[in-house]
Amino acid sequence: MIKSFFLAPAGSNVGLTSATLGLVRALDQVGLKVGFCKPIAQHADNPEVLDPSLLFLNETQQLDIPDPILLSEAQQRMAHNEMEELMEDVVQLCQQTAKDVDVLVVEGLVPQDNAPFIARINSTLARTLDSHVILVAAQNHQSFADLNRHIDMTANYYGGTGESKVLGCMLNKVGAPEEFASPLQAVDDIPVTDEIKPIAKNLLIFDKPNFRCLGEIPWYPSAMAPRVSDIASHLQAKSLNPKARMERRVKSVSILARTIGNSLNSLKANTLVIIPGDRHDLLLAACMAVVNGVPLAGLLLTGDLKPSDEILALCHSAFEARLPVILTHYNTITTTRKLDQMSINVPRDDIPRINRVMDFMAERIDSSWLAERVRANSHVRLSPAAFRYSLVEKARAEGCRIVLPEGDEPRTIRAAAICHRKRIAKCVLLGDPEQIRHVADMHSIELPDDIELKNPKEIAEHYVDALVELRKHKGLTPTMAHSILEDPIMVGTMMAQIGEADGLVAGAVNTTAATIRPALQLIKTSPDAKIVSSIFFMCLPDQVVVYGDCAVNPDPSAEELADIAIQSGDSAAAFGIEPKIAMISYSTGGSGSGSDVEKVREATKIAKAKRPDLLIDGPLQYDAASVASVAKSKAPDSLVAGQATVFIFPDLNTGNTTYKAVQRSAHVGSIGPMLQGLNKPVNDLSRGALVDDIVYTIALTAVQAGQRKKN
Repeated sequence: MIKSFFLAPAGSNVGLTSATLGLVRALDQVGLKVGFCKPIAQHADNPEVLDPSLLFLNETQQLDIPDPILLSEAQQRMAHNEMEELMEDVVQLCQQTAKDVDVLVVEGLVPQDNAPFIARINSTLARTLDSHVILVAAQNHQSFADLNRHIDMTANYYGGTGESKVLGCMLNKVGAPEEFASPLQAVDDIPVTDEIKPIAKNLLIFDKPNFRCLGEIPWYPSAMAPRVSDIASHLQAKSLNPKARMERRVKSVSILARTIGNSLNSLKANTLVIIPGDRHDLLLAACMAVVNGVPLAGLLLTGDLKPSDEILALCHSAFEARLPVILTHYNTITTTRKLDQMSINVPRDDIPRINRVMDFMAERIDSSWLAERVRANSHVRLSPAAFRYSLVEKARAEGCRIVLPEGDEPRTIRAAAICHRKRIAKCVLLGDPEQIRHVADMHSIELPDDIELKNPKEIAEHYVDALVELRKHKGLTPTMAHSILEDPIMVGTMMAQIGEADGLVAGAVNTTAATIRPALQLIKTSPDAKIVSSIFFMCLPDQVVVYGDCAVNPDPSAEELADIAIQSGDSAAAFGIEPKIAMISYSTGGSGSGSDVEKVREATKIAKAKRPDLLIDGPLQYDAASVASVAKSKAPDSLVAGQATVFIFPDLNTGNTTYKAVQRSAHVGSIGPMLQGLNKPVNDLSRGALVDDIVYTIALTAVQAGQRKKN
């Protein structure tokens, strides 16, 4: 039987589903291929209703999960003394989902008043599957003594805390308030998770030699934040703005009913503002706040009192800013009561929210220790989650200083705050410090006290002489240098060039040319590189691969293409991807001819000669490079075909088209482009970049900077 972890609840309301999702994500992040099975469904008799864990893992991890056995069927078979037959079906389910995985996560059942067999089912499942057992507990309203006793009693169902198969317990929802019934309780009023005190030290059960605390997971109030669309659905409300971004998160609710002057303090970022439908003055005031930069979550008008078209016309600018405005037929008091009754469960289509929960849980689970129990005979791969996790860890280890010239751009500010808080990099935001703080305040971004804010206008003078020296061969004068340094990107590039920063990230506002040109002029290529090129890290469902060059060189020569292949292979290795480099063409091996395929063939020879330590093969068609069955027939002797991790395209047209086709058609995430070959790392962002995109690009840049220092 494959190695498996069985998650068993030590009581009710312990957050078993979120713990299960977090464990799957955590094991995936440390490079294990994880399978999941929920052998018996939590619901009683409705095969159309998916358990949340099945639903969300299908969506987030693309796991092939078989349908579980209904709880009502399991109970009936137990009542007829058919436990052995039931367990045979369970084993078949688990074997079905355990093909080609390193470890199987099995979720047990939560106790129910009308299901007295739950504890027996769970213990029998764990024993049948020969699983290692992980308990999940939450303090809820218990004393430490009661919680300790509850965990100990549950462990006894599986052989007790001294049994080698009983590994330990996750403590979930640590620091949760005694009363939290609604997801719309103001998040700002709840303690920050990092300030919550751990409780494992108060539980004697963890003093036992073979029973570990496998994670203390704090209460995570931000995960409760619903979307405006969820509230609209709950209240049967209709949208008045067809352009609205209904996916905006609601982190607090404020009711406006007083005068405008007394209501202004309630107009805060991420707030859903409830307004009686006939209070047009408050409606217009809220819309003016949005136009002036306050990012409200939305407006909720009550009483089925729709404003006239003339009033709505005055809200045009706020509507163009995609402000959600919804109308409910309930009056204000009933609306408030119904919002308090809203479920805290994550809706089935809210995948971003469940991904945040999974990442939060995964960070706090002792996955490295658990992985050690699995890895002895398992193949380690680099999944997208594992790549992102590894990327952040590598960046933290480097401790680099990254300059961000677009310092007053909201996404950049939030990304810098995240990187600073998570120690991914020390970010320097260029811009007017007062303006940066204002933008941060408007978007409810908490800037760390020690983050660096520098006004490029005030520090530009410091770089004039160095810039003149660098460009004197072009006839640059101090007056011209002053003018050039009015561009914050040029200031940031000079900071990197003279060693005041380890790298630069920009492009959330500026074009690719505006971001890269200063680097080409001032930083220039490294001694070991003949060309500046780019790669994308493509996050395929099962692994991360490298595509190059998809952003810089229109038609590289054979020598340049060889250089791109070598750079890309080294970059892959630097980020934990074993480089198996495929030189892509329209033919495989010697089957084709023509100038294009000859260029690839020549580039392959040059690259192999320069770097015999790298696995390089070409020309290979894309399917021969990536699909084992095709490789077996087209290139049976190749050490790269069928298992390539680095794909080098012959020109920009092919590379850019392929990367975008894969990204959009297969719904694949990508990180990049990452520039290669510069003396100091400079990386460009898409102007549509999300905050996470910026965070990971900063991390990429930090890792590149660290590698450059070592070389």
